[in-house]
Amino acid sequence: MSEVIKFKQAGAVVNTSGRELSPLAKSMSSVMTSRRLQTNTNGTFKRIVNGEQVGDAVRGSVDVIIINALPKVSRIFYKNKYDPDAVATLPDCWSNLGDKPEAASANPQSSNCLDCNQNVKGSGGGDRRACRFQRRIAVLLEGDTSGDIYQFNIPSKSLFGKGVGNVHPFESYVKYLSNNHMSIDAVVTNVSYDLNADTMELQFAPLREVSDDEYSMVQAAQTKPESSSYTKLTVAAVDGVTKQPEAPKPKMQRSEEPEDDEEPKEPLKRSKKTGTSPVSKQDMSSILDDWKNS
Repeated sequence: MSEVIKFKQAGAVVNTSGRELSPLAKSMSSVMTSRRLQTNTNGTFKRIVNGEQVGDAVRGSVDVIIINALPKVSRIFYKNKYDPDAVATLPDCWSNLGDKPEAASANPQSSNCLDCNQNVKGSGGGDRRACRFQRRIAVLLEGDTSGDIYQFNIPSKSLFGKGVGNVHPFESYVKYLSNNHMSIDAVVTNVSYDLNADTMELQFAPLREVSDDEYSMVQAAQTKPESSSYTKLTVAAVDGVTKQPEAPKPKMQRSEEPEDDEEPKEPLKRSKKTGTSPVSKQDMSSILDDWKNS
């Protein structure tokens, strides 16, 4: 039960039962609160709210309703190798729609993603690309009537490939539903770890169609700002990461013009015969005196 707010000034008695939060309150609360559904290498899912785990982890699989996603796969590039002990930084370069770097990218690698050297196989070692594919989607948790939206990050290895039956990698799953005339936000999706994979990979399967109550909740959730913002990369309020990556070192530039605060120096004159600096008159006199006294 929530605490009763005590107002400093008493007013007329107003019946507030049945009132919902205003659009202003909802938009401000969504900025202050961040929610993620986190995957883990131990095969569990965790709910993370404002950086803290809420409730117990769920092992194996979780059921969600996908309410929003970008129309294309995103791309993300980190110049430095992953270090679990290092302070997390924003990526050097990224593209929400996979076509060109975002304006906020600290170190854009190319003017477009198609011709980028980081998009070439082998640039990330072996057959891998240094710039990786990624998807972030906005989901509701099945059975959670609060309507809270969670961001869910789908790793690159869980995006592409062919499915078996009704179990698919994400991009194949979207096509599978479309080919069967089903909307992705009209079904409850089971997300599970692929137990046959050598690395952490997710697979997606339709569980059932949403109920009328769930469909109304989906429509309401899709009007919230986080429904859109959670699908984009590097949302500081969601990631909790604000440190910029190291800027590339500028190339050394040489100029024949002196700096404004530097006086121009006389050029060094060299002898035509030997190419060495000429001997001054004072030095020559010393040499002659030494020769006479020798």
